[in-house]
Amino acid sequence: MRDLKIPAQRHPEKARRPDNAQPKKPSWIRVKAPGGEGYAETARIMRDNNLTTVCEEAGCPNVGECWSQGHATMMIMGEVCTRACTFCNIATGKPPEDLDAFEPGRVAEAVKKLGLNHVVITSVDRDDVEDGGAEHFAQTIRAIRHRSPGTTIEILTPDFLHCDPKVLEVVVAAKPDVFNHNLETVPGLYPSVRPGARYFHSLRLLQRVKEMDPEIFTKSGIMVGLGEERAAVHQVMDDMRAADIDFLTIGQYLQPTPKHHVLDRFVTPEEFAAFEKAAFGKGFLMVSATPLTRSSYHAGDDFARLRAARLERLATA
Repeated sequence: MRDLKIPAQRHPEKARRPDNAQPKKPSWIRVKAPGGEGYAETARIMRDNNLTTVCEEAGCPNVGECWSQGHATMMIMGEVCTRACTFCNIATGKPPEDLDAFEPGRVAEAVKKLGLNHVVITSVDRDDVEDGGAEHFAQTIRAIRHRSPGTTIEILTPDFLHCDPKVLEVVVAAKPDVFNHNLETVPGLYPSVRPGARYFHSLRLLQRVKEMDPEIFTKSGIMVGLGEERAAVHQVMDDMRAADIDFLTIGQYLQPTPKHHVLDRFVTPEEFAAFEKAAFGKGFLMVSATPLTRSSYHAGDDFARLRAARLERLATA
């Protein structure tokens, strides 16, 4: 039986890679260890409903802050991903189970128990499933709408690269409030960072969502500190705006283990502020660019600002 707590079994494709040094984190990256009553209650609800969270699986540095407030990003379709991105700490390999038909209901029940005003649902890649999990996402959205009609829903999806293009229609028809799919890095680094994906496919995926339903907010994010040039980051911003993406997130890459992609450098808070200013100048409705920014970090507050920004822009159009 595979033990995902053992690095060599969690990431078998990385086991033989040479170790990359993990430099000491600067002061602006360090966070407090998770704990407290709110954190424990969120953990209990996740365990009682047999749910997986990306917060734990990806080793998010913000888990203590978010869980103490009852905010957890639920990861559906299992805990083993069919892709092997070199930056990611989620277990990779062939998923040992089929999709769980009862999972959407358990997710909806957890959302109701947590009393969430805004929820983020993500998943592993499931290239072994014909539709990539599109219908499973749609069922999860519908289950949350049924149990918690006042909750706004943000999804962070795979790229559905190996599926019929029509599967995207299934997800869009379920009408999430925010459709997020991360580009993760600049196109020149895809072969070493995201070898199983295609930059322009991911970009086009988000553009198609907006074409199908202009009311859905689209969102995407990248990491910096992987070796990208500043000009390449600005080009990604331009590409995103050409695809009519509303919301951009930029965060610091943190190397999960010595076997993962090497950390090139820690980007300073001042550089993040410059990225944010540039992105707003390019027309994004919402930008979050800080060292600790992650796709779902402060997602509820950011969604409120995103919606207000759209209304303001429409009022002045």
